[in-house]
Amino acid sequence: MQVKKFVSLALLAGLAGCATLPSSGPTGGQIEKSLRAPKTGSAIQLVHVTTVADVPNSGLSATPVELLQDLAPPPTDMVGPGDVLDISIYEAGVTLFAGVTNGASQMTTPGVQVQKLPPTRVNDLGDISIPYAETLHVAGLTVGQVEAMVRNSLQRLSQNPQVLITLSQAITNSIIVGGEVGKPGRLVLQTNRETLSDVVALAGGYRGSAKDLTLRVTRGGKNVDVRMNDLVDNPALDVRAYPGDRMILINSPRTYSVLGASGRVEQVPFSRSSVSLAEAVATAGGVNPGVGNPAAIFVFRYVPDEQGNEVPIVYHLNMMKAGSYFVAQRFAMQDKDVLYFGNAAANQPSKLIQLISQLFSPILTVTSAVQTVQNSNN
Repeated sequence: MQVKKFVSLALLAGLAGCATLPSSGPTGGQIEKSLRAPKTGSAIQLVHVTTVADVPNSGLSATPVELLQDLAPPPTDMVGPGDVLDISIYEAGVTLFAGVTNGASQMTTPGVQVQKLPPTRVNDLGDISIPYAETLHVAGLTVGQVEAMVRNSLQRLSQNPQVLITLSQAITNSIIVGGEVGKPGRLVLQTNRETLSDVVALAGGYRGSAKDLTLRVTRGGKNVDVRMNDLVDNPALDVRAYPGDRMILINSPRTYSVLGASGRVEQVPFSRSSVSLAEAVATAGGVNPGVGNPAAIFVFRYVPDEQGNEVPIVYHLNMMKAGSYFVAQRFAMQDKDVLYFGNAAANQPSKLIQLISQLFSPILTVTSAVQTVQNSNN
């Protein structure tokens, strides 16, 4: 009898302190209160998602336009530092280059002398040197314009010289591709109409799954990351590559975290290129029926504002309403989202009862056994 009285007193005392019981996290009401009046910083925006109109966009077009704008391509025969030129000079009658060897080859045809100069590299300043002519600045010119410049420089020294130039090694009209591609290295743009996905294909294709890959493009000293699967979902991102671009394909799987009163707490990788909130809830095992509250489903996310700064936003869904299940199918999860299942405040007393039951069950068992022995002795 004394033990029963002690248990009753413990139960009554514990009911007054339910809030101190172990918990997997705050309740929905506690989250809303802390968002409105945080202890530090300003209030955090809370969005109640009740209709499809409240669903945030997928964010596929969130790419700096100034970096990945569809630039007009330069001519494919543009000359620049590092390019190697093959120069042949045709002269009628006596050749200006008679007796000049220096590794050059001479070919003679009836009435025409052909002089092929050694491979000529455009130096770092964008200049080339031609025998009997001044140093010529050719960077930024096309092959045809360089031919005219060389011919004009020899006009007063030779009888009607004709010049033919070809690019034997193209550096200016190329890009560097690396990372998770079949053939990393320097890739010459043959048409200057190749898009980002074309470049990946020309580099031997990607290795791995498109949903786990990020294409990092460096252009003009700036970096931008584009998901490979987004190039398919949003063709507007698949702009043309530009000479001088550097691209690296990075294996960067997207994940979201599941916390709170769910079936299990874990970090979950995206199973496909797009995962809805409904699928994320199902993957997490749904709401824990013992401690969770279906009316308190939250998604924590950083969202860029108009100035490009990331601001925290919390989205709330009440899964006790039938319409929320349709909305959850249209709500797309994003990389590094936190999916939180709120605790149910009404479950605190039941937790206390379970705890007291676990603590005093052995005592009650022993007491019952002692009473049984006493009764048998009597």
